[in-house]
Amino acid sequence: MLNSASRHRLPTIYAWREYVAAGGLISYGSRITDAWHQVGVYFGRILRGEKPADLPIVQPTKFEMIINLQAAKALGLTVPNNLLVTGDEVIE
Repeated sequence: MLNSASRHRLPTIYAWREYVAAGGLISYGSRITDAWHQVGVYFGRILRGEKPADLPIVQPTKFEMIINLQAAKALGLTVPNNLLVTGDEVIE
C-alpha cells in the first residue's frame, strides 16, 4: 500500500508508526508493540486456564501522531505548524 500511494503521489494517513518510518506521510493510532503486548497477556491468561470468551475486550487508550516531513516535501505539501506542534514525533 505504501508503494502504491507513493507512486501515485497520494497523501496517506496510516495506522502505525512503522509505515511513516518507511516513507509514509502521517500515522495516527496506537502502537503496534502495545497491541502485541496485549496479545501476549491474553495468551498467558488462556494458558493459565481462563476461557477466551470470559476475557474482557481491551481497547487502546494511548494514541500517537507521527509526521514525516520528507514525505510531505516529496508530495509538495506544507504541514501546518499547529499540526507539527501537536504531533508526538516529527521525522525530518
